[in-house]
Amino acid sequence: MKNWSIALLLACALPACVTINIYFPAAAAEKAADKIIDDVWQLKNGAEKPSTTTVEPQ
Repeated sequence: MKNWSIALLLACALPACVTINIYFPAAAAEKAADKIIDDVWQLKNGAEKPSTTTVEPQ
Protein backbone atom coordinates (compact mmCIF):
# COMPACT_ATOMS: atom_id res chain seq x y z
CA MET A 1 0.00 0.00 0.00
CA LYS A 2 2.85 2.37 0.82
CA ASN A 3 4.39 1.92 -2.65
CA TRP A 4 1.10 2.87 -4.31
CA SER A 5 0.85 6.01 -2.19
CA ILE A 6 4.36 7.09 -3.17
CA ALA A 7 3.67 6.35 -6.84
CA LEU A 8 0.43 8.33 -6.71
CA LEU A 9 2.18 11.25 -5.02
CA LEU A 10 4.91 11.28 -7.68
CA ALA A 11 2.35 10.98 -10.47
CA CYS A 12 0.57 14.10 -9.17
CA ALA A 13 3.64 16.13 -8.18
CA LEU A 14 5.82 15.60 -11.25
CA PRO A 15 3.49 17.31 -13.82
CA ALA A 16 3.15 20.28 -11.47
CA CYS A 17 6.89 21.00 -11.93
CA VAL A 18 6.68 21.49 -15.70
CA THR A 19 7.19 25.06 -16.95
CA ILE A 20 6.60 26.25 -20.50
CA ASN A 21 8.61 29.28 -21.59
CA ILE A 22 7.68 31.24 -24.68
CA TYR A 23 10.17 33.78 -25.96
CA PHE A 24 9.20 36.61 -28.29
CA PRO A 25 11.78 38.39 -30.44
CA ALA A 26 12.34 41.79 -28.83
CA ALA A 27 12.66 43.62 -32.14
CA ALA A 28 9.37 42.27 -33.47
CA ALA A 29 7.55 43.09 -30.23
CA GLU A 30 8.94 46.63 -30.24
CA LYS A 31 7.94 47.14 -33.88
CA ALA A 32 4.39 45.94 -33.16
CA ALA A 33 4.16 48.23 -30.12
CA ASP A 34 5.35 51.22 -32.18
CA LYS A 35 2.72 50.50 -34.83
CA ILE A 36 -0.06 50.33 -32.23
CA ILE A 37 1.09 53.59 -30.64
CA ASP A 38 1.20 55.32 -34.03
CA ASP A 39 -2.33 54.10 -34.82
CA VAL A 40 -3.64 55.37 -31.48
CA TRP A 41 -2.03 58.79 -31.91
CA GLN A 42 -3.51 59.12 -35.40
CA LEU A 43 -6.98 58.40 -34.05
CA LYS A 44 -6.54 60.92 -31.23
CA ASN A 45 -5.46 63.61 -33.69
CA GLY A 46 -8.70 63.22 -35.67
CA ALA A 47 -7.35 61.20 -38.54
CA GLU A 48 -9.62 58.61 -40.06
CA LYS A 49 -9.38 55.06 -38.90
CA PRO A 50 -6.92 53.15 -41.09
CA SER A 51 -8.81 51.11 -43.64
CA THR A 52 -8.45 47.37 -43.68
CA THR A 53 -8.83 45.26 -46.76
CA THR A 54 -11.16 42.31 -46.66
CA VAL A 55 -11.28 39.39 -48.99
CA GLU A 56 -14.71 38.40 -50.21
CA PRO A 57 -15.34 34.62 -50.33
CA GLN A 58 -15.90 33.37 -53.86
